[in-house]
Amino acid sequence: MAIALDERTESVGRAGFRPLVLVSFAMLIVSMNQYIVVVALPDIGRGLGYSTHNLQAVISAYAIAYGGFLLLGGRAADLLGRRRLLTAGLALFALASFAAGIATTPAVQLSARVAQGIGDALVFPATLALINTTYHEGRARNRALSIWGASGAAGLVVGVLLGGVLTRGFGWSSVFFINVPLATGAIAMAFIVIPKDLPLDRTRSFDLAGALAATASVTLIVWSLIQGPEIGWTSPQVVGPAFMGIVLAWTFTRIELRARDPLVPHVLLRNRFVRLAITMAFMFMATFGSLLYFMSIYLQNVLGYDALETGLGFVVLTVFVVLASALAGWVSTRIGLKAVCLGALSIGLLGVLTLALTMTADASYPDLVPGLILTGVGDGAMFTAMFIAAATGVAPTRQGATSAIVSTGAAVGAAVGLAFLVLLANRGHSGLTGEALRVATADGVRSAALAIAFGIAATLVYVIVRYPQRDTAEAQPANKPVHTTGERL
Repeated sequence: MAIALDERTESVGRAGFRPLVLVSFAMLIVSMNQYIVVVALPDIGRGLGYSTHNLQAVISAYAIAYGGFLLLGGRAADLLGRRRLLTAGLALFALASFAAGIATTPAVQLSARVAQGIGDALVFPATLALINTTYHEGRARNRALSIWGASGAAGLVVGVLLGGVLTRGFGWSSVFFINVPLATGAIAMAFIVIPKDLPLDRTRSFDLAGALAATASVTLIVWSLIQGPEIGWTSPQVVGPAFMGIVLAWTFTRIELRARDPLVPHVLLRNRFVRLAITMAFMFMATFGSLLYFMSIYLQNVLGYDALETGLGFVVLTVFVVLASALAGWVSTRIGLKAVCLGALSIGLLGVLTLALTMTADASYPDLVPGLILTGVGDGAMFTAMFIAAATGVAPTRQGATSAIVSTGAAVGAAVGLAFLVLLANRGHSGLTGEALRVATADGVRSAALAIAFGIAATLVYVIVRYPQRDTAEAQPANKPVHTTGERL
């Protein structure tokens, strides 16, 4: 269906604000779920009888499924319709959340966490594709992505905050049950504010072989990266899946080269902004994303905060993440996307270095506030900026695939970053107890923060060197029709 872009998306207001509210709300749910269980883990472990060794699986089961199914979700959004995928993913997520909350054994809960991850892997690319096919590239899309990005960036830290409040007030199961009414409300809203999907485009193939190879490859690689620090990098349970993941990645590459309609369209990887966005997303989650985990460890194991206090400890960070993310699109329209990326990385680098210097065993929360403010600004602005880059110069029919590729980079980055940083932070902790363990934990968190700062600095250098010369985040789109195969927006 041909729709003139300049008539369709001149501003957020003309395109309609209600779709933006919906996709931002859905994004908040997805993002929030990645960290909402972190502060509830001790209570979950005691309630269901997890061992110390396998408690981390509550997080990793979700992360593995989410990372593994993103490419499949993005492809499905482009071919089957974005409203269909959004509502199906939310429905699966709601059912899985209920199952995780009523679970009485670790096996049942871990299965539910896998289903949660798959549901979110369907929702995330659908939300981003809806943004990018609804709003005009340039000012309108940047504003929309700012609001969507603020929801996503805030969700990461709001999840920790809400997880603490719910665990303290209602028990660990509430961190799962809260998702049921939220997802149900989003489904109802989707049928009201998003037009019905157009008939399926049967001229494009699904590339089933590529989808299966990619999903299995990413799942096995993420599994190995997450399990490595827990059971040892030389364990057959790590080496075997890693090897198979690499073989399947090679197989996926061969399939894509021969596919008539590949899962990862070749034209996307020739887009310099997409390549930039993939790298930034990988490094963002390996650095800023991993910092949230270590902040939670520091507040609980060093400062002695309980679940509620730990959640409240993220309020300052949350406020500045939301503000920076909400303003990043507006600022990028005026001074350029490159300037926003460089500014966000520079401020974030300063913030993480400040935290690394202040997170000592004898510190108090006020000592952390300057670093939290700076880190929040860098985190929020960078989250929005990298997805503006991802959407730049991409056709509407490829937006689902693009969002999935970039999001997969982020998921793998989170696994790689956390695996390395946990190994670094836990060095020399064996056999320590009491005060000695508390001091060693503080030192380990500081080491992780310094490594995160190094990663942010490396990203800053990469952006300086590899940023495309033409900053199309400011460019006005051409006045010509585009053809959409998904929604009539």
